[in-house]
Formats: sequence, structure tokens, C-alpha cells
Amino acid sequence: MGKVVSLQAEGSNLHIEISSPISKELKIDQSIAHDGVCLTVVECNAETHRVTAIQETLNRSNLGYIDVGVDLNLERCLRVTDRLDGHIVQGHVDTIGHCERIKEKDGSWEFTFSHPQRPEFTTIPKGSITINGVSLTVVNSTPSTFSVAIIPYTFENTNFKFLKPGSPVNLEFDIIGKYISTYLERYGLK
Repeated sequence: MGKVVSLQAEGSNLHIEISSPISKELKIDQSIAHDGVCLTVVECNAETHRVTAIQETLNRSNLGYIDVGVDLNLERCLRVTDRLDGHIVQGHVDTIGHCERIKEKDGSWEFTFSHPQRPEFTTIPKGSITINGVSLTVVNSTPSTFSVAIIPYTFENTNFKFLKPGSPVNLEFDIIGKYISTYLERYGLK
């Protein structure tokens, strides 16, 4: 995780400076996911790095709602030679969802989220969803809500521990599901 240390508006852009343990390893032009939003590093030093979110990014994500001091989940890009240990995540946020409920389950948590109802925003039980850059498995699903189970490690090492009912989150739906939905709609099969 990284902490937002400064925000600077410039026209419709928002420059975000983040302090994190990985900042010292970064280089200008690298892509890093910030709460699931793939952003390009434009400045960096041993303690912080800076990225810029344009209006399109601010419209589709919760980055327009962040403030100094907020913790963001950070993830570097997958190397081609690395194992694919989870779901396919691109860092291309589809929409903003909202936390509806948090239920403690004797050592784990069940979070329920809502989202706009659109054909390409489809979840299925045991399918994948990315919330604030954290790739997770769907537990329950309706056309406009879904729930996920959070283990203690994920809770403690992500900003899930700061979410409350009403919190806006970045959602990236499963890429394969989006392709299938678009294909079916485009060719009148849905």
C-alpha cells in the first residue's frame, strides 16, 4: 500500500503523489495500478512517486474522491516470465461501485458491493472481480450486486480494512465476461 501525500489539480488533470515502499524501485514511464487504476509514473524519487489521472480516469474511478492521507492499494505489472497466480487483471477500471454491507464471519469478512446494472458488468458465483485492484472470487451475485469473502491477510494488507458502507470502490469486471457480453450484444445474440 501507499499513502497519498499530495494532490495537485492542473486543468482537468489530477497529479497524485504517493509515498510507498516500492517508490524507490520505480522508473518514469512504468505503469502501476493504484487502487486498480493503471497509471503511468511521471516522477519518482527514493520515497515518493507521482502519477497523473486525466478526466476520463477520474470519471470512471474513485480517484476523484481521494484526499491526502488516504491509503491506496499498489500493484506492479506482471512480468511476462512470471506465473499467473490469480485472475487476469488489466488495471482498466470499468466503473465505481459502492460498499453496501460488511459482515464479520468469525475470522473472515463478507463484503457486499453494488454497481450500475449493465450487460458487461456481469458477475457470477466463483467468477472473478477486481475491487480497488484486489482480484477476488465472487461468492454471491445479482445483476447489480455481488459479495466477496476476505481472508485476514487480504483485510490487513489492503485498504479493505478502511472500507465502510457507502465507500466508493473501483471495479474491474472479468475481461473474458466483458468480451462475451459485448460479442453477444453486438451480434444480437443476447
